[in-house]
Parts: sequence; structure tokens; C-alpha cells
Amino acid sequence: MSHLDAGQRAALDQLQAVVHGADEEVAITVLDSVNWDVQRAVDLIFDSTPPMQRFDIDESGVRAAPRAPSLYQQMARPIYAFFSVPIHLFSSILRFIFSLLRIPIPNIRFSSLSFYTPRPRRSYGGPDRWLRELEEETGAVSISRASTGTSTALDSSGAGPSTLTSRTRLLDDTKVLPDFTLGSYEDALRTCQRDARIGCIILVSEEHDDVSEFKRSTLTNSEFVHLLHDNNMVVWGGDVHDQEAYSAAEKLQATTYPFVAFLALQPRRSPSSASSSSSTPAPTLTVLSRHSGPSTPVSTAPTSASTLIEHLQSQLLPRVTPFLTRLRASQASLERDRALREAQDAAFQATAAKDRARIEGLMAAERAARAAEAEAERQRVLEEERELEREREKERAKETQDAWRAWFGALYSTLPEPPSGAGGVRLAVRLPTGSRLIRTFSRDETLTHLYAFVASSLASPSPSTTSSLYLPSALPPPHSASSPQLDTLLAPHISSPTSTPTNFWGFLLVSAYPRLELPWTATTKLGSIEVLRGGGQLVVEIVNGDRKPTPTPTEAGEDGDGYDTESDED
Repeated sequence: MSHLDAGQRAALDQLQAVVHGADEEVAITVLDSVNWDVQRAVDLIFDSTPPMQRFDIDESGVRAAPRAPSLYQQMARPIYAFFSVPIHLFSSILRFIFSLLRIPIPNIRFSSLSFYTPRPRRSYGGPDRWLRELEEETGAVSISRASTGTSTALDSSGAGPSTLTSRTRLLDDTKVLPDFTLGSYEDALRTCQRDARIGCIILVSEEHDDVSEFKRSTLTNSEFVHLLHDNNMVVWGGDVHDQEAYSAAEKLQATTYPFVAFLALQPRRSPSSASSSSSTPAPTLTVLSRHSGPSTPVSTAPTSASTLIEHLQSQLLPRVTPFLTRLRASQASLERDRALREAQDAAFQATAAKDRARIEGLMAAERAARAAEAEAERQRVLEEERELEREREKERAKETQDAWRAWFGALYSTLPEPPSGAGGVRLAVRLPTGSRLIRTFSRDETLTHLYAFVASSLASPSPSTTSSLYLPSALPPPHSASSPQLDTLLAPHISSPTSTPTNFWGFLLVSAYPRLELPWTATTKLGSIEVLRGGGQLVVEIVNGDRKPTPTPTEAGEDGDGYDTESDED
């Protein structure tokens, strides 16, 4: 009581005086539920069943079926039934008198005991079978199925809430039943906890005479059914001869049938820890009220439709709905926060994936750029090496040309010039420097002699001392070589796998007019060349690399002169 203020302690003392010393924790719970109004708390205590009871969902599963009654119990059953009739009659009269006088009486189990030994519990069928039998007995259907035009209870899915539009489609004379959930009792409790909904548990027994009237008058009462439906209550029911309903009856301490209990989540009351801890305890599933007994007369019977409607509208719903609304709002807020966190996490993961992909792309591009730079550097180095090799080749080719030209110069310094006359060919050769060479050649001499003579005049005035190293070792000295041997000596070196005539000589002889190239060919005698038979003038053209010779006048046509003109282009 340390957490109560002065007004709350005064209300508690007044309530305990009225109810003759009720349990302090129960009294605090009742006063807290009615906002510490003593008069409403007294009305609640005297107008309803014993105080609310908190319990947890049993997760242990289905209870084992009880053993079959012994032979002695079967023989004694009629005797017990005979003596139970006056006891039940006396108990009913006593409860009626006490209720009129508003005098609380304890809930004594034997006052409603039937003394019938229960038949073996059925472990098959369950709520589904009981609902089919209920629809067949009352001729009614569940309100949601009636709203959609379905009149069978064989639908395997659980009863669901209908929309306001579908409710208007119900006919005035259509009997309806609450939307019973077809799961187990524990499933119904879990639904109440998960969705913060009010649960309505309905238990009946075939052995009680009041059950048939309860089914016809209460369960098919349109106002009662719509009240349950409009408040989205979880309705679960069954016959206690079924194992599941029997287990629920034991947990709810049901002794008189028909039996109706309402339960929902309520704040957990912990007086001892309230002052020491500031955290709010989690709500617990609480039995709000119990109603058992006959459903007639309609105005005063504990399970009649009017009594249950009055209890729901005036007491239970005003007391429970605000807390459940706040709880559902809190759950919705938590769900929104969870969805927001999930969306943020997903967005973060997506952004991280994009960043990772972008970084990996940049790293791959950087690696590719480095590889390209390395490849470019390697190609540059290779190109430099190739260029250097080409320069060396050019240098070697020039050294080789200079060596041969020096050898030709030494050769022609010893060879006498043939006499001019009918058997000779006198030629004038204009060098690239503008100077001219004039020499008479024998008609039997070849183009090799002509090219060697011109090459001797192109020799360097100061040859390298190592130029002779580029000449073949088997080549004889110039002074011992004879003119007829010149073609035989030079032909293998002029045309070889590593050299061409153009590269070997380094120049090309061209007739002055008509312009006609005279490329070197082996063993071609000067007397057989038409443009040289009567002598002539030749021009030396320095060349680098291979080049194709222009066609001869015969190949170009009778009137061709070896030069391209505008008329030739036409």
C-alpha cells in the first residue's frame, strides 16, 4: 500500500468495510478498474461473478484423456444423480435470494456439482464438429458466412470479420451465430494476446437442460451476435465432452453450464515491485467476468442475451476498450517502427551494396588503368627496342653497302675500259650530286657490271676501317676478280633471304627519256636492253627499301613513255 495516496487508501478502506474484509490486492484491482469509484466497485462486485483472475496460456499441449470410470463408479452413478437434484435446487434458491439482497456469497464448487461421472472425453471433432452440430440444431449460420451468402459450416478456414457493407445484406429473418474460431483454445488465447482483442469463451454440456435454450435464445440473438461482431471479439466455444473444451473448462473453473467467460489483456498489478521499479510490467491475459447458469428468465438469467448485452455495454467494454485501444495503438506504433527500421536497414543494405559495387568498379577501373599503363609501357619499350633494332639494321645495311661500294671501287680501279666502237655501249650516268659518269661497256657485260660501276662512284671517300668485316669471307680480293666472274660472285649476295636487289644496291637506274626503270636482274646483258643499244643517258635515283619497277614500254603500250600524264588518267 506504500504506493497509494491518501484518497486511494481511504477508498480501499471503505470498500473493505463494505465487503467485510476482501482481499487487499483484489480490492485494489477492482478499484483501479473503475478509476477508484467506491460505488461502482461495490456494484461490480455484487453484480458479477467473483473477481477477475489472471492466468497464462498453457503451452503444454492437449491434456491426456482421463481413464474410463470403474465398475463401482458406473453402478453408483444413478445414486449420485438422485441426491444431486435437491442439492442443485437448494443452491439455486439460495443464490437467487442472495442476489436479490445484494449479499456476496463465496463461489462454492459443490453448490453446482452435478455428481454425474463424466463420460470419456472425445478426442476427435473438436470446435469444428461442435459448430456444425450447433448450426444444424439452431438452423443459424455464422454471421460472416451469412453476410457472403454461404450457409454451410464445412468451410475449413476460421470465421473472419465481415465488412459494414456485407452486414447490410443480412435478411431480417436470418438467424446468425457468432464468428467462432475453429482453432484450439490455446490458439484463441494467443489471438487475444497478439491482436489485443477481447475473448469470449462459451462452454456447454449436453447433460444440462439449460443448454438447448441457451443455444436457441442467446447464441442466436441478433443484437448479442452483432455486439460481439462489431467489437471484433474472438469467440471460441465447445462441448465439455470434447477433450479441448474440457481442458478449457478446468482452466476457467467452469462448474455450471452453459458457461460464458470474457477475457482480455489487462495491466499487471504488482504492488510490491511498483515502488522499486519504474518500468511498466507487460499486460497479462485476465478473466474479466464469468457467467454460468440458465438463460431464462430473459431479464435476470445470468446467461441470457439481455444480461450479457447489459454487462458488455455498461461494464466490460467501457472498462476494457480504452486500455486495449491504447495497447493496439502502441503495438501499431511498434510495428510501424519495426517496418521503418526494416525499410531503413534495407535501404542501408542497398546503399552499401551500391557503394560496394561503385568502389569495386573504381578499383577494377584503377586496376585496368594500371594494367593498360603497364601494357602501354611494355609496348613502348618493345617499340623502342624494335626502332633501335631497325636503326642498327639500317646502320649494318649502310656499312654493308659502303663495304661493297669500296670493293667495287677497288675492282673498277683495276678493270680497263673497253674501247668504244661498234661492239661497245657508251653510257652517261648522272649522279644524285649532279656530276656525270661516262663509260663504255661491252655488249656482253650485264646489268651487274653497270650497277657495280655506279656503286663504285657512290663509295664513301673515307670508308670505315671495319667495313671489310661486313663482306663475305669467301669473297676474293678486288684485284684478283675478273669481269666474267662478277655475276657469279654477286648473285647469291644480291638476292638472298635477308636482302633484296634494291636494298643491296641502294639506288635504281632510270633512262632519261623515255623514263624507264632498269631494275637489276641477273645475267641481263646490256646489248639486249633496247634503250641502251645505241648508248644513252641514265639517272641514279636513291631508294630506301623495296619498290616495284614501272612497266617497260612494251608492257605499258607501244606509245607509253613511262610517265603518267593527264590523258592517261582519262
